[in-house]
Amino acid sequence: MEFLRKHRLFLAASIGISILYFFSRVYNILELPIFTDEAIYVRWAQIANNDASWRFISLVDGKQPSFIWAMMVVMRLVDDPLLAGRLTSVIAGLFSVIGLYFLGREIFRNSAIGIISSFIYVVFPMAIVYDRLALYESLVGAFAVWSLYFVVLLVRRMRLDIALILGLVIGGGVLTKTSGFFSIYLLPISLLLFDFKLKDKYLRILKWVGLAFVSIIISYAIYSILRLSPYFYIIEDKNALFVYPFKEWIEHPFRFWYGNILGEWDWLRRYLTMSGILLIFLSFFIDKKFLREKIMLTMWFLIPFAALALFGKTLYPRFIFFMTLALIPLIAFSVFKIKELVKNKILLFGVFALLLFFPLNSGYLIVNNFSESPIPAADLEQYSNGWTSGAGVKEIVEFLEKEANDKKIFVGTQGTFGLMPYALEIYLVKNKNITITGFWPIEETLPKELDKVRKQIPTYFLFYQPCNMCANIGEPPASWPVTLVSSYVRGIGIHKLSLYRINP
Repeated sequence: MEFLRKHRLFLAASIGISILYFFSRVYNILELPIFTDEAIYVRWAQIANNDASWRFISLVDGKQPSFIWAMMVVMRLVDDPLLAGRLTSVIAGLFSVIGLYFLGREIFRNSAIGIISSFIYVVFPMAIVYDRLALYESLVGAFAVWSLYFVVLLVRRMRLDIALILGLVIGGGVLTKTSGFFSIYLLPISLLLFDFKLKDKYLRILKWVGLAFVSIIISYAIYSILRLSPYFYIIEDKNALFVYPFKEWIEHPFRFWYGNILGEWDWLRRYLTMSGILLIFLSFFIDKKFLREKIMLTMWFLIPFAALALFGKTLYPRFIFFMTLALIPLIAFSVFKIKELVKNKILLFGVFALLLFFPLNSGYLIVNNFSESPIPAADLEQYSNGWTSGAGVKEIVEFLEKEANDKKIFVGTQGTFGLMPYALEIYLVKNKNITITGFWPIEETLPKELDKVRKQIPTYFLFYQPCNMCANIGEPPASWPVTLVSSYVRGIGIHKLSLYRINP
């Protein structure tokens, strides 16, 4: 009872934050249609779950496997495969909430700032988006937060056990995504927190170097697990699709810098909102204490942010998610200081209401009306309004299950990898009455396999992406003998996902 009385405010805040977190992540979680990458990852997890020889299946496309492994575990507890994938991200996001509490408390030596950091993550619009999708980003963010926390502990306490744990955490990060290596590259920045006034400073720096080396060795040893797969080399090939290799970059070092940095700034501005950005800047002026800690957090964000702009070839908003999490304790610091400085409760309520309005409004729309939420256009296009969105998949799956209830049917899809055929296979692959086959490219004439099978059993074809022979997205070539069954518009866009029956 004494413990409860002493920590009642902490417990009350923790319970409130937990309830708000789960409500904001789980409510309407299946309302947003399945996205192309989600379909790929969920299907990989299904295959790996059913066949141990395919546990490294993600390496076939150059993706590290830890998110797929985590999803496999949840799939054994949850029947709906898409829900299992998205709940994996919900769980990963919860680890970020906890990690930010410890990071905020440790770096500013204040438990209240830790609690505020956790709360800010819960209402952070970017976190709300990615914690509700079966994508890698939430797990990448969780490893980034915990890596940063143990980096801070290591430079302040110089202990072997911390170095060992840090190595394990960074190892988990690099098993999730290549961006996890930033936790290694940025290690020297943590020396900003080193106390150079100590008499034995050179000895302690040498000790830090040794401990950091231990962490790096462990993380690389864990990463070497991937070498067990013959597909390990594909990771480098895949990275080259999104980031320029040095030999290419040196030919045009700053040609794309300006455009990339403008795009990244737009994503940051929309997701952090102007109130968040204002609080980050304010943290440096509202109180001059902890200057080195603030600089470190800022550098932990700025260096990967600038590197992505400098070397980025194909960029998406989700790439900056993990680095933005280092800014959250800065926002929490400003909020805590505002509460200390503003004594008038009515004025304080008004200030906080104004600061929270933009993220709360954005979060509400993300959960309830995603296609009209004020997030970057690139994410709206990918997840809701563009051809990569799986709007209509649920209804088509239900239709095909009903059609195959008492007979065999054949379903062709436009594409052999991605949203189709994976979004259908996720739900229908075990149905023995349904045969699903992908076709690419789409030609002006009907494929021979379709022409043959349509004479034997009911045959359907699903169109959803651009093709040279199609007048519009979601429509077949004019020469195909088809009849429209159903069509679904993505979000508030013009793109359609359409199911046609091939005329017998």
